[in-house]
Amino acid sequence: MNRFSHFWNHLRSSFWFMPSMIVVASIVLAAILIEADYAVSNQWLAQWPRLFGSGAEGSRGMMSTIAGSMMTVVGVTFSMVLMVLAMASSQYTSRILRNFIRSRITQVVLGIFAGIFTYCLIVLRTIRSGDEGSFVPSLAVSFGFVLALGGVGALIFFIHHIASSIQASSIIASVAEETIAAIDRIFPDNLGQGPSDDDDDEQPRRPPSERKWRAVMAGESGYIQSVDSEALVRLARDRNTIVWMDHGIGEFVVQNSTLASLALEEPPDQATIDDLQATFSISRHRSVDQDAAFGIRQIVDIALKALSPGINDTTTAIMCVDYLTAIMARIAPRQIPSSRRYEEGKLQIIAKGPSFESLLAESFDQIRRNAKGDVAIMSRMLGAFHTLATLTASPRRRRVLGEQVDWIAELAERSIDSAHDRMRIDTRLARVREVLEGKPASCTGEGHDYKCGENMLVVRN
Repeated sequence: MNRFSHFWNHLRSSFWFMPSMIVVASIVLAAILIEADYAVSNQWLAQWPRLFGSGAEGSRGMMSTIAGSMMTVVGVTFSMVLMVLAMASSQYTSRILRNFIRSRITQVVLGIFAGIFTYCLIVLRTIRSGDEGSFVPSLAVSFGFVLALGGVGALIFFIHHIASSIQASSIIASVAEETIAAIDRIFPDNLGQGPSDDDDDEQPRRPPSERKWRAVMAGESGYIQSVDSEALVRLARDRNTIVWMDHGIGEFVVQNSTLASLALEEPPDQATIDDLQATFSISRHRSVDQDAAFGIRQIVDIALKALSPGINDTTTAIMCVDYLTAIMARIAPRQIPSSRRYEEGKLQIIAKGPSFESLLAESFDQIRRNAKGDVAIMSRMLGAFHTLATLTASPRRRRVLGEQVDWIAELAERSIDSAHDRMRIDTRLARVREVLEGKPASCTGEGHDYKCGENMLVVRN
């Protein structure tokens, strides 16, 4: 299943798959309509001469014109796509290019134009006159005219789509939506039963020494895109072992370096090694499907580009902070599965995965370092921590939020000279610290037994 999912994601990310399917559909449609023309009596078609009265020369001319114009439109469309990719790469980050390539609208529109061109070629081939024996597939020719009108509508819609999708707000929102969808899939995503990440001690860097661990090497170099969790648990159960994941999703693994380790007395056989390697999908690039940190990484890269001296686009950076807040707010009230995965009370996997602390650091650390002297960004980040503090009752998570607040306070003290701006930041700091020290406003309960709503989000300006 993991390999099938990886293969399907690869197809979905390509320019050629969806357009190819539409071209095949256009060939089938043309064949059906031509056969229908053979089967329908000419006397029946003659009842509507204004619709089906075109001769062979007129039909050839119309089909040739439509086919030629569609190829011109395909060239224009490819030029627009390449221009958008180049601009997005230079102005935002190259890591968002896959989002444009994977756009279903772009693939479908390209497929429509290529499909109309193919349809016209097939119909054009069947039109005969004179000594060849006259035959004009009137239904197919008339439907080709309808397809041409549809192609014009698709072109207008595509221009509108490109103009909308190239805006910074649309790009950031699209990445955030994909990341939130990934969070909904993987958090919480238990492999068996176990404690939450708040109950977990920090994962040791090496496997426990009381067991004998056998390393399984990676078969190729690349980023770990996904892990088939069910297959990994099944392998640990069938081999009566424990799997130690040396690398987590999103990390880069080098060929012939340790991918994972198995608690076995004897070295694993080749079948076990192959089964373990098959549970990991390794590729040249990262994917958001099981890697929420990569979605965060894309938005952070856009923010860093916006904060660079050459661009200095504070508004875009603020939008990035807002959407990062929305992403972290989705995680804040949720229970992240422990790194120790159990099945029926038996330890099966010691995983290496993200935590609230690591995702929070991924979201805001680099932005904070590049926000020196920028009151608007610091203020927005404090608003983000205020929001997150109201959504979680976990002492560990609130402590991490407090550390982020302290680091912004230290940065403000070093980089802001204006007394007015310092007063503004100090006011924000006092509000956030008051929330962190008190009971979460959106949670109910006593002591540490709070229940917090998942869908409450207020970004304070």
